Amino acid sequence: MADVSDKLAYFQAITGLEDPNLCTEILQAHNWDLELAISSFTSTSSSTTDPSPDDTAYHFPQTTDSQPQPPPGLAWKLIKLPVTVISGGLGLVSGAIGLGLWAAGGVLSYSLGMIGLGSSSSSSSSAPLVSVSAAASEAINFVAEFEREYGTIGTMPNFVGEGFMDALQRSRNSFRLLFVYLHSPDHPDTPLFCERTLCSEAVTAFVNENFVAWGGSIRASEGFKMSNSLKASRFPFCAVVMAATNQRIALLQQVEGPQSPEELLVILQRVLEESSPVLVAARLDAEERRNNMRLREEQDAAYRAALEVDQARERQRREEEERLAREAAEAERKRKEEEEARERAAQEAAEKQAALAKLREEKAQSLGEEPEKGPDVTQVLVRFPNGERKGRRFNSTATIQSLYDYVDSLGCLETENYSLVSNFPRVVYGQEKLILSLKEAGLHPQASLFVEINS
Repeated sequence: MADVSDKLAYFQAITGLEDPNLCTEILQAHNWDLELAISSFTSTSSSTTDPSPDDTAYHFPQTTDSQPQPPPGLAWKLIKLPVTVISGGLGLVSGAIGLGLWAAGGVLSYSLGMIGLGSSSSSSSSAPLVSVSAAASEAINFVAEFEREYGTIGTMPNFVGEGFMDALQRSRNSFRLLFVYLHSPDHPDTPLFCERTLCSEAVTAFVNENFVAWGGSIRASEGFKMSNSLKASRFPFCAVVMAATNQRIALLQQVEGPQSPEELLVILQRVLEESSPVLVAARLDAEERRNNMRLREEQDAAYRAALEVDQARERQRREEEERLAREAAEAERKRKEEEEARERAAQEAAEKQAALAKLREEKAQSLGEEPEKGPDVTQVLVRFPNGERKGRRFNSTATIQSLYDYVDSLGCLETENYSLVSNFPRVVYGQEKLILSLKEAGLHPQASLFVEINS
């Protein structure tokens, strides 16, 4: 539904017909093929003997002098660019420079994307898309041809060698207006206008200093499309435009027909003066945005630096905590191991003590009751390394092993590796004598022995 409404609005704007019902019937008769309907309507209108102004106002080209000059004032018209021109640029021009200020006062809005530039694939008259290289090539060819015919670089406007959309973007980026010149090589007024006005020293210097200049021949694809978009009805044709929103340009001024250098300068100076506040405001706004962006970048950089410092500190803190935790865990592990070792040692010592105590008890029991004094009883005195002395009576038939059992049962020694020795004469009662009786060993009726720790 929106497509039908757009086509109806385009058809009314192009043909000048105000009756929506009549326009709807014409479009329906052509199966809503907008380009075919326009072509049929304009062909019919051009064959009549008394065409109306609405029927002829948008024909290209018109060279009559009856076309009124556009009303003075800034941004008197918004123009939507053809899709083929937009697609030939680096991208859509977005964001008018202070467009809200320009559009005040009842701005007329024209959509010219369908003047011979429709997207219908069935139409043989559809213009092909202009690529970036093709648009730039056309611009370069125009500059070379213009220089060859009318002047040299420095004595003519510095037309940029790039497509219209690129030139428009260049003017927007540099906060300058775009001066557009559409060249009609066959128009009789073209040579004199180019030689005396456009290439005059004053006009050339003023345009080069204050505008971005773009020129195109109406014989070329993009120049022809722009002549349709700008409704060029008289030549020579100049215009001053600015970038606007939604694929549109703001037409600030158009100059049609021959002009003297003085007249053209007056018009350009007036447009420049009227647009100067907007350009200055736009430049200041852009500078403010750049400053704000730079400030944000600096703040972001400072934040990132502070964040990195905080992250480094946090990382160091975590690493320190982890190190301390590891050390604490290691210390706890060692403590537990040491505690377990002590517990095992204590248990082993206790078990050993218990075993020794049991062994002493067993050996004490194996000795039997100490006999009373008598002729068959041997008195034995044992001296320990610490000077302690112990004595006991044994039957003279008791073995040397009984003496060892007696010493062991006392629990006075920390070692089991020892020998019983007599002094005079020195006799060691070792393993080979354990089975001898006291009497056989010469220890009866009494003996004095000492404990010698074996090394």
